[in-house]
Amino acid sequence: MTNALSPVTDQSWSVDVAGLTVELPIVAIKPDFAISLMMVIDLGVRFGAHVGARLAEKLAPLEPEIVVGAATLGIPVAIEVTRALGLDDYVVLQKSPKLHLADALSQTIASITSKGEQRLLLDRRSLPLLAGRRVVVVDDVVASGSSLKGSIDLVRAAGGNVVGVGVILTEARDWQEKLGEDARLIRSLAHIPQFTQTDGSWTPIPHTFL
Repeated sequence: MTNALSPVTDQSWSVDVAGLTVELPIVAIKPDFAISLMMVIDLGVRFGAHVGARLAEKLAPLEPEIVVGAATLGIPVAIEVTRALGLDDYVVLQKSPKLHLADALSQTIASITSKGEQRLLLDRRSLPLLAGRRVVVVDDVVASGSSLKGSIDLVRAAGGNVVGVGVILTEARDWQEKLGEDARLIRSLAHIPQFTQTDGSWTPIPHTFL
């Protein structure tokens, strides 16, 4: 039986990510609410190359000129998508206030898996890479939509033209309201639900399916 007071559970959720099946551990966020957690950096090189190639296939028709990803888990996605698109440069939106980012463009965000507010930071030295160019923003998972919205807003503040958004997984539906019209930009490889307790086990919340 699942211990609702512990984030660690003994259940997992199987998801087909564009032809590659992965088992995601179900992690409790609250006593009656859980998510299936994907840590892309723990899934190996083959998984990274696979999702990069599959997302690139979906994004290539948009003719992107550069890829943007947010730290931390969006970085490997940005690298692999950039590689698969045959591009070289990519831009990382940071979250750590390093010395060289003192004058960075910033955007406040919130995450379902992190406590409190965070800031996305865009190094002003990256502005020439984005201004007037066709940009795709990528990330691992979109859940609340706050992080992606912050990324999109920063790219636009830098003068970039966001032509698409690529994510490995969409989770539930909250992101649709948060992104508004920009939700139509999403290209994803799979969908995961959120979970509630039923008779001591975690079961999908029906309305979270697309």
